[in-house]
Amino acid sequence: MSNLAIYPSLVGKSVFITGGATGIGAALVSAFAAQGAKVCFVDIQQQAGELLSESLQDSAHKPLFITCDLTDITQLRQAVATAEQVFGAVDVLLNNAANDTRHAVEDVTPEFWDNCQAVNLKPAFFAAQAVLAKMKMAGGSIINFGSISWMTKQGGMPGYTTAKAAIHGLTRSLASDFGPFNIRVNTLVPGWVMTQRQLDNWVDEDAKKLIAYNQCLDAALMPQDIANLALFLAADDSSMITAQSFNVDAGWV
Repeated sequence: MSNLAIYPSLVGKSVFITGGATGIGAALVSAFAAQGAKVCFVDIQQQAGELLSESLQDSAHKPLFITCDLTDITQLRQAVATAEQVFGAVDVLLNNAANDTRHAVEDVTPEFWDNCQAVNLKPAFFAAQAVLAKMKMAGGSIINFGSISWMTKQGGMPGYTTAKAAIHGLTRSLASDFGPFNIRVNTLVPGWVMTQRQLDNWVDEDAKKLIAYNQCLDAALMPQDIANLALFLAADDSSMITAQSFNVDAGWV
């Protein structure tokens, strides 16, 4: 990280990250902790979350991990309240949690569809709602995580792609509602990021060929690449940027 940007405005900031135990989320937790921020992150994966927190115990502020099922909004609200008690009002919210398990149209039930939205869309709104009251006092940054999947007309997971498309509408509406309180709301849109989950489940030789064909840059897109932009959008350096979408996809879209 020595060759990458350091953001003095992030030192001591209270940061809340959903889905922070693995993949892109873990990169976010590590990146913000390295900047001197006070990070609270939630995830349903308890063991992975606890291991990550312990691995960062030498940071200026050891990240606080809270086990949370984001489909239970009461749990989410309680986690935000705990973060506020421990680290103060949330300055930066990163709505990163998602589940992109592939699914065929024919197999989708009403219950499965509702669960897709309950994981990939609903928590983003209610997390923003939960931090609003105290974030109003000093302003802040909310970063919602989208996906290029719906932009590229990717099939095979309609519940997920629909939710991720909706994130853009959520971002723009909240940017309008929260703007008077100096709260910025933006969408960070990852491409196909080489997390362990992707490598284990879907990145086969055909996928590698597809990635190589569509990306302009001939390199693997990594979780740290996503975290790098998240740091900028959270820092004061982006103080006049809101209601925007930023693709980090190596030029795919």
